[in-house]
Amino acid sequence: MSIALNLDHSTAVRPAATSRPSLIGLSKPQLAEALTTSGIASDKEARMRASQLWNWLYVNGVTDFDRMTNVAKPVRQKLADSFLLDRPEIVTEQVSTDGTRKWLFRFRDPANPNFPPVEVETVYIPEQDRGTLCVSSQVGCTLTCSFCHTGTQKLVRNLTAGEILGQILMARERLGDFPGGSRPDDGGLVPSGETRAITNIVMMGMGEPLYNYDNVKQALLIASAGDGMSISKRRITLSTSGVVPFIEPTGREIDVQLAISLHATNNDLRDVLVPINKKWPLEELLEACRNYPGLSNARRITFEYVMLDGINDSDAEARELVRLLAGIPAKINLIPFNPWPGANYGTSPSSRIERFADIVNKAGYASPVRTPRGRDIFAACGQLKSESERLSKKDREALAGV
Repeated sequence: MSIALNLDHSTAVRPAATSRPSLIGLSKPQLAEALTTSGIASDKEARMRASQLWNWLYVNGVTDFDRMTNVAKPVRQKLADSFLLDRPEIVTEQVSTDGTRKWLFRFRDPANPNFPPVEVETVYIPEQDRGTLCVSSQVGCTLTCSFCHTGTQKLVRNLTAGEILGQILMARERLGDFPGGSRPDDGGLVPSGETRAITNIVMMGMGEPLYNYDNVKQALLIASAGDGMSISKRRITLSTSGVVPFIEPTGREIDVQLAISLHATNNDLRDVLVPINKKWPLEELLEACRNYPGLSNARRITFEYVMLDGINDSDAEARELVRLLAGIPAKINLIPFNPWPGANYGTSPSSRIERFADIVNKAGYASPVRTPRGRDIFAACGQLKSESERLSKKDREALAGV
């Protein structure tokens, strides 16, 4: 049985409209500039103050200027009068039978505080040797991939760098991942042998990250900074459906792991499953992958391939997949389709998935079958959607096979 934690925010007082900008999402130089522009620090002391703020925001995760004990009280007051340290509001928090957590986060537009709030979903997946946070980059999505629930929600807007980081910060707070934090007792929530609950970040939530490149880049560079959140770039994966012009800059400027939502071995089928293929077909996409900066056997591209019964799961398609990826250091994640309301596809039988994986494995490619996580709370791959409609508990369990 899944657990929905009682975090009743329906009666919470909404923050008053304010023109104070947030400091979350700013780099060190931007923090220094904000301090000098506001008159809080001179040019001479701005770098020192920015380093202090950086540590409090991204290492200690504070949300109150009064907790910045190495900052003089008058300066703290000026900071509070001028800036926010906002985090998203938690609308709901659900815990799956397998320990997966899903949050529905609510954001208010920092540039337009009177605009209606927006909501996104963020998922935490605990495993024995790691804890992975699946982060959203947009509210909704423009791609309309036919097998993906998120694609049925129209794009509302891009998330800011601060809102992308806000998901990580809020998840770390809830998981007790900051110094002195206490962790929820969920039985095996924290990966064994790790001091952190969140060890890996995947940009695989709502939206297409490369359609929000500048904000995603800023957020991931801050998340991976060694003197801040310090999440290794080798533990950050950005997943794209194939926005070819931004694939090379992702490797050169952000330097993170790359995952490609492939799902088909020919253009005709991929045009249906992943319509962005009409703009950048397989030939262009795979050429961009071959030229990905830093690509090697030690740094492979992950190709994601959702297994759709009778659609893309034949032996012939497994062999064609091997042919297409020839010469690309790669791993192929086979993903059993995760059902959602109104979906027109079925999940390939286990025997078919195993046969497909066997063909790919024998060709020399690692092809793990991803174990669905959080299906009972609609937290699995392709199921995220922030609109309020939800199935009954009975219907959710039926879809999840509970």
